[in-house]
Amino acid sequence: MSSISNKAAIVGIGVSRFSKDSGKTELRMTCECIKAALDDAGLVPPDIDGIVKHADDATDEHSVTSSMGMGNLTYFGESRWNGAPCAMVLRAAIGVTTAAANYVVVYRAANGSSKKGMGTNLRNMAQLDTGSLLQWTYHAPFGLMSEAGRVAMIIRRYLHEYGIDNDKFGWITTVCREHGAKNPNGIFYEKPTTMTDYLESKMIADPLRLMDCYVEADSAIALIVTTAEKAVNLKQKPAYILGATQSMVADTEERQSFYRPGISGLPEMGHMAGRLFAMAMIGPKDIKVAQLDDSYAPLVPMQLEELGFCGRGEGAAFCDNGNRIRIGGELPLNTSGGSLGEGYIFGMNHVVEAVRQIRGTSTAQVSDAELVLVASGAGGPASGLILGGSR
Repeated sequence: MSSISNKAAIVGIGVSRFSKDSGKTELRMTCECIKAALDDAGLVPPDIDGIVKHADDATDEHSVTSSMGMGNLTYFGESRWNGAPCAMVLRAAIGVTTAAANYVVVYRAANGSSKKGMGTNLRNMAQLDTGSLLQWTYHAPFGLMSEAGRVAMIIRRYLHEYGIDNDKFGWITTVCREHGAKNPNGIFYEKPTTMTDYLESKMIADPLRLMDCYVEADSAIALIVTTAEKAVNLKQKPAYILGATQSMVADTEERQSFYRPGISGLPEMGHMAGRLFAMAMIGPKDIKVAQLDDSYAPLVPMQLEELGFCGRGEGAAFCDNGNRIRIGGELPLNTSGGSLGEGYIFGMNHVVEAVRQIRGTSTAQVSDAELVLVASGAGGPASGLILGGSR
C-alpha cells in the first residue's frame, strides 16, 4: 500500500465561536462552518463530493447535503472514539488520494455546554457499544461513574510510579489559558488564570482538579481536504498532510484500559507516534509546535513521553514553570488554548490551530512553525497528524 504522505492537504477551515449557549441547532452551526470553510478555500457547495463525520454526531450526511446543496457525494464515512479528529482527516486524505473524491469536508458540531438539540443517531440509540457495556458492567459498580474518575485511576498510578507531585499539572492549564486569552474566538479570551487559581480549584476526582478538565462549549468546526495538486490552485496556503495514522492495541478501552500489565502509559499514542514519524520521515526534534489532547491536563505529560519529546516519567518536569511549552519555548503547546483554554469540541480545534500555525495566522503564532504535530485520543484509541507548510 502506498503512503498518503505529501499527497493531500487541508485547504479550508471554518470555526464557530466557542460559547456557553450558541442559540443555534447543531445542524445550523455545521452548515455555517462548512460555508466558512468553502469560502476560505475559494470553493462552492457543489464542489464537495465527499463527507467524513463522527459516528456519534446527530448531524448526518443527509441533512448536510440537503441543507448545503451538495448533490454529488461519491465518498462518505465515519470515524469514532475520542481519537477521531486526526482519524477523520486521515479518512478524508485516503478519499482524495485514491480518487474516490475530489474535495472532502470533515466536520463536528456539538452544543456541549447548553445541551440544546443534542442527540445521537438511531443506530446508537438502539444499542450500546461494547465500551459502554464494559464500563457499566465492570467499572460503575465499584464507583467509577464518571469519565474523570476513570482517567483519575490512570493518573494516580502514573504519579505513584514516577514520584510526581500532581500540583505540577497546573502549569499545563495555566499555559493553555494563557494562550487562550489571546484567542478572541475562545471561552477564555482575555481571561488568563494563574497557578494560584489552579491550586484553589475544586478536587473532583483525586488527583484531578476542576481546572484539569476540559471546558464544555457549544461550537462547530469544518475542514476541507483535497489533493496536493488541487491545493496549490486554491485561495489559502495548503497545510500538507505529511503523516496521518491511528492506533488501537489488544487491551485498548477508551480511557479505561485497566487490564494491561501497566496502566501508567499511553501505548496507543506511542505506537501511533512511531508510525507517524516514519511516514513523515522526521523525528520529534523537527516539530516546532504541537497540539496535544488536553481534555485532561495530566494526559499531556504522558503524551510528551509517548511521542518522544522526553523520557519516561519526565513529562511533568518538561511542563514545570510553563517555560518550555509556551510561545517562545522549546515546544509550544495548544496555542489556541485547546480544550482547556479555548473550549471543547472533541479536539477538532487542535487540527484547525495546526492549520493556522502553518499559515502564520494564529493568535499565538510560533515564528518557525513549518512542521506541526497534532495528537488525539489520549487514553486510546489514538490518532495523529503531522502538517507541513511545504511538500
